[in-house]
Amino acid sequence: MANRPASAGTHSAVLAWLPYLIVLAGVAVGLYVAWRGSQQAGHGAAVVGGALLAAAAARLVLPPRYAGLLVTRGKALDVTALAVLGAAVLGVAASLP
Repeated sequence: MANRPASAGTHSAVLAWLPYLIVLAGVAVGLYVAWRGSQQAGHGAAVVGGALLAAAAARLVLPPRYAGLLVTRGKALDVTALAVLGAAVLGVAASLP
């Protein structure tokens, strides 16, 4: 094993959490917008759907060590599940007034 500084492992661990935290923040913002009132529910759902589609894109392009908690199964299954869920939420958002 090559000698690496201790901060190199910590740095990659922080980078692995970053995509997950960005998606989580997007979902939280969408839920807050939807919580503000029934007239904003469609906008909030659209933000949540967009965050899920962003998660699918991040899982698709990032290597597993940087995708962090977005990695649960194989890449194809993760991307498909996130994309289908994101598209379904966007469909619901489009149907809301």
